[in-house]
Amino acid sequence: MTTATTTTPDVTVTVIVYNDAALLPRAVASALAQTHANIEIIISDDHSTDDTPTVARRLEAEHDRIRYLRLPENSGGCSAPRNRAIEIARAPYLMFLDSDDELPPNAVELLLAAHREREVDFTMGTCQRLRVDTGRRSTWMPQLFAERRTVESIESDPDLLFWPLSTNRMYTADFLNRHNLRFPEGVHYEDQLFSIQAFCLAKAFTIIPEPVYVWHIEPFAAAETATISNQRHKISNVEDRIRVHRMIDDFLEESGHTGLREDKDYKFLKHDFRLYAGDLPYRDEDWVGAFADIMNPYLDTLSPGAYARLPRSERIVLELLRERRLDDVRPAARGLAPQVAPRQVTADASGVPYWGDSVPSTERGRRELDVSDLELDTRPFPSAQFRHEITELTPGPGATLTLAIRTYDPGLRLPVGPQRASLLLSPGGRRMTVPFRLNPISPGVFEGEVRLDLTTAALPLQGFAGARHPLIRLQQQGLSNSGLLLAPLAFPTLKTRIDYRSGAAPHEVTIEPEGRAPGRLQFHWRPVGVTARVIRPVIKRVAPPKVRKAAKLLSSVLR
Repeated sequence: MTTATTTTPDVTVTVIVYNDAALLPRAVASALAQTHANIEIIISDDHSTDDTPTVARRLEAEHDRIRYLRLPENSGGCSAPRNRAIEIARAPYLMFLDSDDELPPNAVELLLAAHREREVDFTMGTCQRLRVDTGRRSTWMPQLFAERRTVESIESDPDLLFWPLSTNRMYTADFLNRHNLRFPEGVHYEDQLFSIQAFCLAKAFTIIPEPVYVWHIEPFAAAETATISNQRHKISNVEDRIRVHRMIDDFLEESGHTGLREDKDYKFLKHDFRLYAGDLPYRDEDWVGAFADIMNPYLDTLSPGAYARLPRSERIVLELLRERRLDDVRPAARGLAPQVAPRQVTADASGVPYWGDSVPSTERGRRELDVSDLELDTRPFPSAQFRHEITELTPGPGATLTLAIRTYDPGLRLPVGPQRASLLLSPGGRRMTVPFRLNPISPGVFEGEVRLDLTTAALPLQGFAGARHPLIRLQQQGLSNSGLLLAPLAFPTLKTRIDYRSGAAPHEVTIEPEGRAPGRLQFHWRPVGVTARVIRPVIKRVAPPKVRKAAKLLSSVLR
């Protein structure tokens, strides 16, 4: 092992790890590559059982800036590894990095420079989210980091309560130690409590707009390896989140920051609860019941003003859950998508419309389930709300598919009688329009059947790789309205190879329910054959105007 340097480092970067031998070197390499080099790196291992100790010790032996800390037993979370590292850190400034994420090369330099410009307790910059499956980068919550500024009171900028991460910051060791600020152990979502405590306890903190953290997002990871935020299917996950928020509430009360309570409650409803609400259509009745048992007692403690700030669709889901109308919660949660109407509304004697098939019996229910502000019967037809659902999906010969569709019109916007409708699908930017007819079966409910032949789609020269979701278009007096088409929540995935009538290159198409949000019908195209092997790579490498004719000729010859 090389001899450790005796120079006091400017910054300690703690890399926490558990059973992540494959990705740990990448995270450590991003710390070693910092443009500000006078740092120490503590690898804090939560008692891994894979090859992580071997990898960590090798890294320690190869680099004198690295120290390896192994916890004597597994803590089951992020808090203990971070806390143990704080205790041995030698630098006056501290940062945290997860083993499956990275730091941009100038992260330390930028955050440290902000500290040296003005005396603050911590500095923070933007977080880039990197989709592992697509490679797409995006800035998370960019509105919070739009400008460089120093904040002297969280009360002056309560929107920052929406920021839950501790990892895009550089703290002074003095600040953490002066307040004995540590991560809560034995519970997940520890970042949320730590983050709010830091906001409230800091005399001042500086925000910079530059990216200082790269968060790797793997939305389709296996359940056993998914991050905590992607394990919402576990009831224990709900329990942890509620436990942490009760700890946050206690802290706000004890520290005298009660003026933040409504803002914090709104954040919980708008962000934390909303994550679970979007999943409710995919949970069974037993799960939803257990969820209500845990969630409802906490919902009763939240400020009325926080509920009032939510859009109507979210308030409806909350109220149905609080009333334990579990059969109604799941279809209501599918209406969280833009412009998806309820299946039915019921008016009281004065004409006030309410969500569902009955008038609520309580004052709170009437307030929360009143859908007057949705303007179901008065808004302009292009933005009117309907609900289109697939009731049956039948594969046919070749690449044909027959969809039985039911349309709900709770505002009674459509005239009595058959309605002209179209299914719209646009792979590769080329619109495919399939007309069909919706017939009335009861007031505000129409049914129809549309036969979709995927061989008639007109794809671009280079083919198309990606997913598309069909829309339903209605027309009335020269105006059109387009809305989402909700799929059955579960049906066997359909996969077929398509040879197009137009002579377009062959594709494999997968038809499946969307596994998130409202659950639309999803078509996924993938080029196969010569288009995939030759034409698409050529077009990607060379500017399209220079190769369009050559690629078209090549495609024709090779087919």
